[in-house]
Amino acid sequence: MATAEGEDAGGGPGRARRGCEHYDRGCFLKAPCCGKLYICRLCHDNNEDHPLDRFKVKEVLCTKCGKLQNAQQTCEECSSVFGEYYCDICHLFDKDKKQYHCEKCGICRIGPKEEFFHCLKCNLCLSLSLQGHHKCIENVSRQNCPICLEDIHTSRVVAHVLPCGHLLHRTCYEEMLKEGYRCPLCMHSALDMTRYWRQLDNEVAQTPMPKEYQNMTVEILCNDCSARSTVQFHILGMKCKSCESYNTAQDGKCGIPLEQQ
Repeated sequence: MATAEGEDAGGGPGRARRGCEHYDRGCFLKAPCCGKLYICRLCHDNNEDHPLDRFKVKEVLCTKCGKLQNAQQTCEECSSVFGEYYCDICHLFDKDKKQYHCEKCGICRIGPKEEFFHCLKCNLCLSLSLQGHHKCIENVSRQNCPICLEDIHTSRVVAHVLPCGHLLHRTCYEEMLKEGYRCPLCMHSALDMTRYWRQLDNEVAQTPMPKEYQNMTVEILCNDCSARSTVQFHILGMKCKSCESYNTAQDGKCGIPLEQQ
């Protein structure tokens, strides 16, 4: 537990290790809510039944000399630098990761700043490579990750933007791809599946259905383009007539012989 109280029990704040599992810093934050000393807000939130408001932090305690003082980058007693990076709004101390404070996001982001832009509709800083090339969803970052159900906007984990515009933590996205390829919210393909669809074309062509199913059709709804169509039933998948995706679901009647249509 990265608390000042825990370190003090082992011999005083002067012997505290620098930082915690979350941040590299040389001070404890005095929580404005409960008055306890923690290395960071995450350590506080993991051990208390209430969150720490980073913006209300007023005092910090130097881990080197034990001086309690106003929040600032350098210790007024021993001149120890609390963090290579310091934001006097978020009261974020850490090693230099090219961080910058985004006024529109309201928090600090890992940069460098010149490689990101703030999308006003999504209300989130995104890579410049996505500028004009992503689908916007109003305040999408204010939704929790649909995989882990944890906050995305203030998370230390990078957000991944899906083609449909929804967000996941990048780590959650990578885990999701081990099990499937669709957005857990809207079922849209989460990556370019064109190559796989063409492979599936070949597999369907080489796998004839039993005689009793060869003339059967189904009505399908495409999860990628939202088109509805009637196609021949196949156990390996039914291809959308509009966008040629196999990311489809049965939608209505099944088993209509082709000669009766």
